[in-house]
Amino acid sequence: MHAPLPLIATLAIGLSLALLFGLLAQRLRLPPLVGYLLAGVLIGPHTPGFVGDAAIAHQFAEIGVMLLMFGVGLHFSWKDLLAVRGTAVPGALLQMAVATALGALLAQGFGVGWGGALVFGLSLSVASTVVLLRALEDRHELQTAPGRLAVGWLVVEDLAMVIALVLLPVLAPFLGGSGPSVNEEVGWVLLRTVGAVLGFAVLMLVIGPRVLPWLLWQVSRTGSRELFTLAIIVAAIGLAFGAAMGFGISFALGAFLAGMVLRESPFSLRAAEESLPLRDAFAVLFFVSVGMLFDPRVLLADPLPLLAVLAVVLGAKSLAAALLVLARGLPLRTALLVAASLAQIGEFSFILVALGGQLNLLDARTQSWVVAAALGSIALNPALFAAVEPLERWLCRRFAWARQAALREDALATLPDEVTAPQTPILLVGLGPVGQRLAASLRGLGHAVIGIDSEAECVQALRDTGGLAVCGDARDPRVLVQAHLHRARLLVFTLDDLPLARQVADLARHLRPDLPLLMRADTTEEAARMADEQGVVAVGPAEAWAVALLERARQNLD
Repeated sequence: MHAPLPLIATLAIGLSLALLFGLLAQRLRLPPLVGYLLAGVLIGPHTPGFVGDAAIAHQFAEIGVMLLMFGVGLHFSWKDLLAVRGTAVPGALLQMAVATALGALLAQGFGVGWGGALVFGLSLSVASTVVLLRALEDRHELQTAPGRLAVGWLVVEDLAMVIALVLLPVLAPFLGGSGPSVNEEVGWVLLRTVGAVLGFAVLMLVIGPRVLPWLLWQVSRTGSRELFTLAIIVAAIGLAFGAAMGFGISFALGAFLAGMVLRESPFSLRAAEESLPLRDAFAVLFFVSVGMLFDPRVLLADPLPLLAVLAVVLGAKSLAAALLVLARGLPLRTALLVAASLAQIGEFSFILVALGGQLNLLDARTQSWVVAAALGSIALNPALFAAVEPLERWLCRRFAWARQAALREDALATLPDEVTAPQTPILLVGLGPVGQRLAASLRGLGHAVIGIDSEAECVQALRDTGGLAVCGDARDPRVLVQAHLHRARLLVFTLDDLPLARQVADLARHLRPDLPLLMRADTTEEAARMADEQGVVAVGPAEAWAVALLERARQNLD
């Protein structure tokens, strides 16, 4: 049954069912996205009842990808991207090669021609932008070292897929399919594609920082919230569309670069807040559109191929990613989180197999395997994230190499702007106004300072002044290890949350019993009780915090 207003009907019924089944999934202690996928199946063409417009749903999903990548760009600086290039670039390319080879061998084993098998394998090698970013955001991992590495890995995969989508029509006749007659050399097409990507990147990163912040400043001067929100949406969707039309690159990459440009402006935090509701709504529509592609009959018709494809996506691909990260000398937890992040497929896979079908390289049956594998891997992805910490503990109990890998310092998270860490730093927990002032004063006196804060903006503020900082929860022992607790000469708390400071202090004392602690107190009585504890110096509430902490720190260092 089709509705007379397909856009409104698809939007209204799709979101309503997504809300209903999302709540049901939450009640069953399942991720809400499982409910969103089920809503898509119910309004898809393969189930009875209302049938949503798949083309409209696909465009909604594309808008969701643009807004989500724009939001990631707002929190992902150019320095962060360069910091992970040594692992993300070779890791992504090698992992894609492994997954492509395994997928191609699997497809050939089920009777697919070698050209189609290559396309099929390539479709299993690239992760879903929306799923990966949503999972990292939900777990507050987007600004951590594994999160930055996973996003960098994703950007490399997207670039590789852009090139693959441009070259596939050219190579189709040589792969056993059909395609337009192309007189250009393959090398020239590749060069032109890479040139277009680099050209847009240079345009955005050189001219963009001068133009976009200025335009937003002019809009903000009007005092109109609606106009500012509109300007943010235009920056995300308009630039992504212009990148696709003018340069032939993906919407996702164009929006990502637009966000990176705005990140360096004073409007980055406001832009992220204004675009958040739309990002969430369109991300839901992405999952609904994926569900609409799924034909439940494939579960009965081809169970063996489906299980084999899922094994490649969930098992072989994630294992390859984990091994590649470990081979670069990064911690075990980073390897496991990156592996879980990449253990799914999504939008680029659909685009690739659809193009393969148009070029007569893949039939409808083979395409349905990819859609079913995407649906299964997306639904199971949250379970893989939940298994990261239990798996890490199990590996550490069983294997010595795992214990050693778990204790490695993460060079990507620790000091991205420095080659080596200071030998005896002062650790500063809390980088609010007091923490920033204290860090500046201590550095002015010639002391090496490493700050710790869970807010990315506070961490970046210290880094922008040339300081060193780690983004993360100081109650996590890994964060203290990344901040070089073992080398520290003093641990200073600027937090006004005493229970939180106490938790961090207890952990620090467990790891470094000999380390002096300097803490703030809520009351004079609390300060007196702290002063009685071994190795603790307390500053009472009657004093000017930053000045008093600085004076006590200087006394403690003399």
